Order: sequence, then C-alpha cells, then structure tokens
Amino acid sequence: MDRSRARARMPRSGALLLAGALAAGTVVAGAGTGAAADPCTGSGPLPRVCAQPGDLIDVRLGELHPTQAVLGFDQVFYKLGRYGGDRDEAAGDVNKRFDDWCETNGQEEAAAAGPGARLDDPSSFSCTVPVGQETAGTVEEMKTAVVGPGGKLYLTDGHHTLTSFLEGPDGSADLRIRLRVTDNFSSLSTPAFWQRMAEQKKVWLRDENNRPLGVDRLPDRLGITHFRDDPYRSLVYFTRDIGYEVPDGATEFLEFSWGAWLRGEHDTSAYDLTAPDPYLDLVKGASKSMAALDAGAVVDDGRTAAQLGRIDAWNGGKKETGGEFAKLARPLSDPKPGKLAEALAYKARVLPAPVCTRTVTGPRNGPLTVTSGVTCLDRAAQRGPVVVRPGAALVVTGSTLDGPLQADRAAAVRLCGSRVEGPVSVSRTAGPVRLGGPGCTANTVTGPVVLTGNTGGVLLAANTVTGPLVCSDNRPGVDDTGRANDVGGPRTGQCAAL
Repeated sequence: MDRSRARARMPRSGALLLAGALAAGTVVAGAGTGAAADPCTGSGPLPRVCAQPGDLIDVRLGELHPTQAVLGFDQVFYKLGRYGGDRDEAAGDVNKRFDDWCETNGQEEAAAAGPGARLDDPSSFSCTVPVGQETAGTVEEMKTAVVGPGGKLYLTDGHHTLTSFLEGPDGSADLRIRLRVTDNFSSLSTPAFWQRMAEQKKVWLRDENNRPLGVDRLPDRLGITHFRDDPYRSLVYFTRDIGYEVPDGATEFLEFSWGAWLRGEHDTSAYDLTAPDPYLDLVKGASKSMAALDAGAVVDDGRTAAQLGRIDAWNGGKKETGGEFAKLARPLSDPKPGKLAEALAYKARVLPAPVCTRTVTGPRNGPLTVTSGVTCLDRAAQRGPVVVRPGAALVVTGSTLDGPLQADRAAAVRLCGSRVEGPVSVSRTAGPVRLGGPGCTANTVTGPVVLTGNTGGVLLAANTVTGPLVCSDNRPGVDDTGRANDVGGPRTGQCAAL
C-alpha cells in the first residue's frame, strides 16, 4: 500500500538542504515526537531489535520483507514512466523520483537535483527538510515497517513506491531509504509473529484473485518479478480522488479492500487494459460505483465506505471534463500527461513472457534439459546444470540456479529476479533474450555471461555479474534500457559500454 496525501509544501527555493540517509543500522528514537524509548545501550549503530515504535531506521531495499504477495503493476509502471522520463526536467522541475524519495525519507520533497543526480548518491540532490529536523507531518508520510523475529524488517506500507525505486533508473537492492517503525515483535516466535500480524491487519494474505494464501507464499524480497499482478489494485489507484480519498489515519492495505469490493461490481477482463479509452471507461464506472455507496455500507472485512475514504461527490462534484478525472485522461501528447497515459506507455515496453508448457517450483536436484516447449522455473531452487535445446524456451523467475546455464538456438530465454551460481551462455536464440529490463527484475550471476549471435533482441539491464561480460554478433544489438550492469570482470564486444 502507498498512502501519500496532498499537503502544504515548503517552496523549493526556500531551502537547499542536503538529502542524506543515516548511517547503516542507525535508529532515530521518537523522531518528531520528543520521545526517546530505547531499552538498548551501547555506542555505535543499534541493532534492529532495539527499534521502538516511532523510530526511524536506515535500510537497504534488499533487506526488506514484503507483507503482501501482489501489486498493482500499472501503478508501478506509472511511477517508472515518470522516473525514467524527462518531462519534469523539461518543465524546469526535478524528476518525480527525487520528490518521492525525499517524502519517503521524511524530508518532505526535493529542493534541487542537478544534472547527473542519482538516488543512490544522496549528496547529488537536496530535500526541503534536513535529516534531524523532521516534523510530525513529514514523518507521517514515511513508509512503515515492523521488526520481526531475528530483527528482520517487514514492510507494511510502501510496496509500490519502494519497488519503483528498486526498478528505477538508479535503483538496486543496495539503494538506501529510511522507514518508520510502527511495532517491534522481535521477541515473538515466528508462528506467534504471523498470528499477531494477521490479528492487527498488518499483512495482506490474499492472492491476485483475492483468494487466501499462506505466509509461505509471500515474496522474500522486493522487485516486481517477485509479486503477482492484481489489476483491481491498479484500478483503485487510478480512482483516487475521483471515487475515494485516502483518509487521515488510513489503515494498511486500504486499496486492496476497495479492490476486493470492486471485483463484485466490475469485470476488468472485459476491458482492454492496454488502451486508454477502455481503461478510462473502467475507471469512470468503478469510481462512480464507489462514490454512490452509502457511507455506512460495508466494503470489506467490516470496514465501511466512509472508513475507507468514499468521496462525497464523484470527481469532487465536477464534470468528467474537469477535476481529477480530466487530469487522469490527459493523453501522452499533453504537456502534462495523465497518470494512465504514462502507465500505458511504460507498459507497452514490457515484453510478455512465453506461455509455460511446464512449470518447476520449489527445490529440484539434478540436471535439467529443456528439449521442447516452454519450461518455467518459478520460485524454484534448481541444483544442477540447465541446458536449453534448439527450439525450446526457458523462463526463470525469482529462482536460484546452482550450476551453469547454457542455451543454443533456443526459441527464447528470459531470466528475471534470479540468482545463477555459475556461467551463463546464450547463443543463436531466434526470439527475445531478457536478463532484466522493464517488468523484469535484475539478476545476479556468479560467473561469466556470454551472449553471442542472438537475433531476437537482447535486453541486459541492471544485472550484477561477478565475471566477464562477453557480447558479439547479437542483432539488432544489446540494450541496457539506460540501466547499467555491475560487472566484476572485463566487458567486451557489444557489451563494452553496458
């Protein structure tokens, strides 16, 4: 869930204050409240188990554990479209990702970001509120986490925003941000922890079809590849301030509750969600249904329409040619395109994965040879070499491969959000080869990567490769989509500059 709300802003020109996260592991006790409840003693950074409600902690995105299994991908696509575009800069403003980072970090909004500024270099941009001078208002806008057994951090608000940071132009699992701690349940056993989380509604245990799921099916890390797509969650995002408003003191997963209700009112599968006109028709119908509810009508899990922020008058009482609906409907050609147009423009860059004819999940031992069809490793742990024969295809999603991966004359190869302990060699593939890129979380390869003679296009973006990176004779070339790879060995051929 992401619950940012409009509020009064400090003028950008009024402050040029360095944006900077705290040192790793540092806890700011009771920031913005004057409280200092900290039972731990000693000098230096405090361990996670010492964090108390209200504390601000500096984290790596890669150490956060999600408390939901689904996202509204189109919401993330909108953010990524803005983060990777230049329309903000062309209008004389800073890129939206710096505003979002500053807000998430408790520093209100961006004050300035010069040429070459990057989120992974906080000294390259500034926020309007400095670290150490946060207010109750700026802290309220921060994303939240619960400390669990062993000091693990469980994200309870901000899955969409933080996933967008990770997948953005300068994002990675090492990107740092601060979170506000709401609870410390580190003293509980793991079963008791999840029971407490469920009782306090701090975990969303439903899948993309609103069916119950167990905690064992929650992703173990951020990254769009590790989540499932719930189109109703995206739909609710686009109805914001048209059919509902985020209320003060909003609970976690509010938008999912609206999405659960909308499933019984509107069928998203009846609309083309890649085209603006039918998508807008769906948003209009859904938001009008939300606004038409009685304030006391129960929407989901005992919560009423009023509690979930049902708007008093659809679109703020304005016609569809005005208000927030008109802003949402602006085409990509407009100087200020609507969120939907930007989301769909980025979505068009996301290549669909081949349809699986065989799926492997969980642990698997021994060599794996793909001789025909499309074999998908989905959250699998493959121990042994993987070989893809001519004409066959391989899709690896959120998995670990302990052994080499070799494909020659395959139909397609797709590797997203996975780790390979061994060399990767992909040659003469007729279809697309994807290692990272839009909609595909970057990978880690411990060993060399060799890409040669592939003719269906190669995307190689933001991956970590500990060995050499060798690319030659790929047509039409190798594209990193503007997200450089972290390569430990030499880069040669078409990948020399990636």
